[in-house]
Amino acid sequence: MILLGSTGSIGVNALNIAEQFHLSVDTLVAGRNITLLNEQIKRHNPKRVVVMRDEDRSLVQHMNVYAGETAILNAIEESESNHVINALVGFVGFRPTLKALECGKKIALANKESLVVGGSFVDTSRIIPIDSEHFGLWYLNQGARKVERMVITASGGAFRDWPLEKLSTATLEDALKHPNWSMGQKITIDSASMVNKLFELLEARWLFGEGEYDALVETKSLIHAMIDYTDGSTTAHFAHADMRLPIAYALMGKVDTPIVERIDLTKIGALEFRPIEKERYPIWAIKEDLLQNPARGVIVNAANEAAIERFVRGDIRFIDISTMILSAYDHFTQIPESIDAIFEMDEEIRRYVRGLAC
Repeated sequence: MILLGSTGSIGVNALNIAEQFHLSVDTLVAGRNITLLNEQIKRHNPKRVVVMRDEDRSLVQHMNVYAGETAILNAIEESESNHVINALVGFVGFRPTLKALECGKKIALANKESLVVGGSFVDTSRIIPIDSEHFGLWYLNQGARKVERMVITASGGAFRDWPLEKLSTATLEDALKHPNWSMGQKITIDSASMVNKLFELLEARWLFGEGEYDALVETKSLIHAMIDYTDGSTTAHFAHADMRLPIAYALMGKVDTPIVERIDLTKIGALEFRPIEKERYPIWAIKEDLLQNPARGVIVNAANEAAIERFVRGDIRFIDISTMILSAYDHFTQIPESIDAIFEMDEEIRRYVRGLAC
């Protein structure tokens, strides 16, 4: 496999699956966690390694070390492996997805932004989703029953139980206190604002086609997806939140070996479901319009990434992230008609958000 984002949680789980099923690793692409990367190199012996920063190359314990976006694209093109796991975070993952498709490779996709910003230019027939929610929808959608609605679940993020009047005082430290697990900084902030779930709905729209999509909060994160059928019945995908399960299916197609521990329903007690309310998650106001106009995803993604940069620096409050995204969504109305237009719009939207007053 070619593993993009090897030192993140998905990358670590992908390597666990590689070890369990004796799968070879051709290429590792990592960020700045060089210590973990060197451990992975010793364990999996890849042919080549790519890091983001040129100054980190000398720290990597491998003979073939490259750096930067161009090196990632070259590795995808030159590798004989037909499987790419794209677990990069953010817009930076879009070009590698396009390159992998151009090279005729199959993509196990965890990079939401690839579909959020450019779903109309991505051949989803060669993509296998490895987000828990989309894997759950895929897992449930294997029969011949007619689907009425697809539903994914959310944890609710760091502020799901906060009094609404306190949100204006929320700090970066507060936003990173996820109630159910530990994730990277951006993903955790996206969970707190519910942007991640907006992206996942849009991703589902590109993966499964036009239809009705929604999300709700399930506080224990044990149900990841549900499908409502036209006959009035509903099925749900229960599993412990463990990325090894979707990764195993993405790499091998069929899995007959235990991957995760089965959920004991008698130990769960009650499950709690909540609606996603605009008062707590203002970004939810554009959900329906975005699903009807999915090519506008580039606006939301660029505005979100630029606003998060400002929040992390301390320039703006947490609640300003959603306000700035909504401002950009109202300000920019054009639809990108080419891949080049996506990159041009991305830069323009980021400049707009960076210049917004708090």
